Amino acid sequence: MTAGEAQEEHAGLELESEFEHSPVPPTHRKSLLTVSAVWFGFPMILTNAVPGGLVVAMLGFGRGLAAILVANLIMFAYVSLLSYRAGQTGKSFSLQATETFGTAGYAIASGFLSTVVVGWFAFNTGATGASLNKAFGWNETLVAGAAGIVFIAVTYLGIKALSWLGAIAAPLFIAAAGTAVVIAAQHSDFGRIADFQGVGGGAMTFGVAVTTIMATFADSGTMTADFTRWSENGRQAVWATVTAFPVASLVAQLSGAVLVAAGAIASAESAGGDFTPILTGAGSPLLDVLVVVFVVVNLGSVCTHCLYNGALGWSHLTRSKMRLLTLVLGVIGVLVALLGAWNYFVNWLSILGVLVPPLGAVLIADQIILRNRLANRQEQKFRPTALVAWAVGAAVALLVHLLVPSLSDAVVGLAAGLIAYLAIELPRGKPVPAT
Repeated sequence: MTAGEAQEEHAGLELESEFEHSPVPPTHRKSLLTVSAVWFGFPMILTNAVPGGLVVAMLGFGRGLAAILVANLIMFAYVSLLSYRAGQTGKSFSLQATETFGTAGYAIASGFLSTVVVGWFAFNTGATGASLNKAFGWNETLVAGAAGIVFIAVTYLGIKALSWLGAIAAPLFIAAAGTAVVIAAQHSDFGRIADFQGVGGGAMTFGVAVTTIMATFADSGTMTADFTRWSENGRQAVWATVTAFPVASLVAQLSGAVLVAAGAIASAESAGGDFTPILTGAGSPLLDVLVVVFVVVNLGSVCTHCLYNGALGWSHLTRSKMRLLTLVLGVIGVLVALLGAWNYFVNWLSILGVLVPPLGAVLIADQIILRNRLANRQEQKFRPTALVAWAVGAAVALLVHLLVPSLSDAVVGLAAGLIAYLAIELPRGKPVPAT
């Protein structure tokens, strides 16, 4: 621990250091339960139920369910490998990226992803105002602004606050989704969900469906080290990841998928698995309170996690503190949300699906498959092999996106990035130790 981090930890506010610039030491690692709570409460959210329902609406229940399962299995392998390395070393995503892309080159990868997650913070903050405006007619701008301030405050408290929020958000989602199913069962036939053929008319391919599911968490999944570096070891980091992918992610996506297949959600081809209208349509004051709490806490979970990722990344880039960047980026994100950023949901998914998985693939190839080479490798400002492999993966994914839409550009980009890095690095042999 650096002197500055030790000083912050024992400051008057008694906030624990977030270790922006160094690995989390063994003395500050968290229990499996704590780290699991951080990840478990993140994907089990309404904005994950939406794509689950959308995929089923477009493909039908059988093919939609298959796409959801395939995407979650890939995400499990992808995020678990990155988490294992983080649990071993205690290093954040930025520190991992520094090893792979170089002491200056990492800024390209870290800056990109740290900015994208702030965009997700803005989107979900705006969605909070939009959801409560749609449900109750509340002033969208005021609600989004007030919610954003609360989300910033929670993020400011650090990793412990994320675990507390996750421990609340996940059970609350189960309660809300379960209640929606009970209400919907009164007028929908859940016994025929397997027969649902979809309403998309071929507008979405299986590959696009897999990308849609993966892209929802491709960014923070790639930055998983920011959360799982707090694990006691690599094995516990993987177990914490399992609670998110596939467990929490599947619960959220299948909730939306089942309700859509049962015919309980109107205009599912655009609304996806958003089940809040089912709750508000019951006309119960108690359910209305549940909806308000659910929307704020649920979307607050994803907002705080994304803002934490962004603030941690940018604090390392600027050699500053996570909490200062939480305030700066949080204010920027809220302002962007008030300008209507939540309207560009599909655009975000398209960008993420093409650019993010190849980046994570290069990290996996370098730090997991070729990990024995790290010890003897000399420090470089830029590691062109890693940057080129990322560019190759992204380019291949983009071509697939434009020319072969039947395939998943996220999966193809991931594979292309991995193969490109190994093809470049393996012939070079192991680095010679510095004398």
